[in-house]
Amino acid sequence: MEMKTYKGLDAEVWATGLCSGCGACVAVCPADALRFAPGNTDAPVNIGYCKAENDSVPCGACYAACPRVNLAGQGKMLGPYQEIVAARSVFPVERKQSGGAVTAILVNALDEGLIDAVVTVTRDPWTMKPSSAVITSSEALVQHAGSRYSWWVPLLASLKEAVVTRKYRRIAVVGVPCVARATQMIRTSDHELLRPYAKAIRLVIGLFCTETFDYAKLVEGRLQSDRKIEPWEIRRLDIKGKMDVYLQDERQISIPLADLEGSVRPGCHVCTDFTALSADVSAGAVGSPDGYTTLVIRNDIGKGFVDRAVWQGKLSTGGSVDLAAVERLAAKKAERRAE
Repeated sequence: MEMKTYKGLDAEVWATGLCSGCGACVAVCPADALRFAPGNTDAPVNIGYCKAENDSVPCGACYAACPRVNLAGQGKMLGPYQEIVAARSVFPVERKQSGGAVTAILVNALDEGLIDAVVTVTRDPWTMKPSSAVITSSEALVQHAGSRYSWWVPLLASLKEAVVTRKYRRIAVVGVPCVARATQMIRTSDHELLRPYAKAIRLVIGLFCTETFDYAKLVEGRLQSDRKIEPWEIRRLDIKGKMDVYLQDERQISIPLADLEGSVRPGCHVCTDFTALSADVSAGAVGSPDGYTTLVIRNDIGKGFVDRAVWQGKLSTGGSVDLAAVERLAAKKAERRAE
């Protein structure tokens, strides 16, 4: 079987507008030869070197980790699960999104030593600009709680820092569906260069997602320039069929998603996965009462982490889940097809 290198990835994914921007290829490249160029976030670029292309050394790790090389294999609707519950954090989470359940699960996992690091998204509180990060303390995790996943960031690029540089071996990854699918590609691959990453990923929490937005186009363009909303005025963003912008002065502004179409990353238009089918646990605000998070517990790993958080008194479950509401958005996204 022919080994695919970054050139295959470029031809099949980057040049065709399919790239999700998850950062998996950047993370697993052993030569650090892939990166996102400043000002051009549509797809990574190669710096001019490749172990396989230049030195004839077998590689292809970037291609093996990409979640977009096989669009026919991506999931739709709710996917497999053991149970779906409404849950919330028992302790205060100031910047929580919905019920703060994801933060509660991760805080408990860190406190109990079930994991030693979380690869997640943080933001600059002044500019709201997101970045990927490796967090190792529950206090820092609570401080950075809240959803920034509406804005694109190459989240998995921080996997290299966590696994190779800092040598953590019990990592949780939190991200949108393309991130969850990339971690599944890594975990199930027999590629030798992906094995260290696969062994280190202990938990994957996927976030419900309709699409992600380019920071410059959304915040600096649609919000700051068009709506005269400064980034430091924003308390949080919430997307449930529209974008709700909650401001520090308690005002709320709703923007139809149709008005934000130009801010959506191109690669999102081919994604059919709303509920992050490849995760161990999926989470989102849709379907649960106010103050709760909908948790889709997909396997024994996910159930174990959720149960431990409940047993330790950091997470509570209760309230009914409106499954039809989740299914409606999942069905709408499942209608998307690659051209």
